[in-house]
Amino acid sequence: MIIAIDGPAGAGKSSAAKALAQSLNFIYIDTGAMYRAVALTAIEQGWDAAHDGAAIAEAARELPLHFADNGKSTFIGDRNISAEIRTPEVSLAASKVAALPTVREILVDKQRKLGRQAENDCGGAVLEGRDIQTVVFPRADVKVFLLASPITRAARRQQEWVQEGKKVLLDDAKAQLNERDQRDTERSAAPMHPAEDAHLIATDGLTLDQVVARIMDLVQEARAT
Repeated sequence: MIIAIDGPAGAGKSSAAKALAQSLNFIYIDTGAMYRAVALTAIEQGWDAAHDGAAIAEAARELPLHFADNGKSTFIGDRNISAEIRTPEVSLAASKVAALPTVREILVDKQRKLGRQAENDCGGAVLEGRDIQTVVFPRADVKVFLLASPITRAARRQQEWVQEGKKVLLDDAKAQLNERDQRDTERSAAPMHPAEDAHLIATDGLTLDQVVARIMDLVQEARAT
């Protein structure tokens, strides 16, 4: 079984996907972390998405990227980059890197291989990102698109950054999310939008357990058909 969870930043898809994967004993695959890893490499190399697309694509192809702790930790070789890829700078760079068609082609292929391997290893995978149910696995067994109001999403993202020791004003968090939303929805390569058969879930006012319960109901329905 493949479960695809998409949505904009701050909608709660990472928390929901991790909890769902744990409940089902499935593999959790954070596709956004893959783009963030490439973006971090680009930043460290001084590459710009507008001018160094070929170099960034080659990095995406050759980067020794792997996950640990069932997808909760991200590594480049022996280097744990889990915290480094969650900064506001990397978040914005990731959306620019993700707009490069060649980079998307390379990483989508890797994501499909990870998902299929997870099906073989433990029976299923929960993938979260922005194009899982439209591009990566358009025939996913369960397709979910999480939504939340801009102010809710900004408050969640600000809280995440504060917990990591970063000082970010709510207005700044909202502005960064708006910029990323515009880039993600307007890019020519795999723009973010719900699939026609995706289940839309607004997470405003819902606890994590409530969101997971709603998705779990969809999983049970899919298993029954």
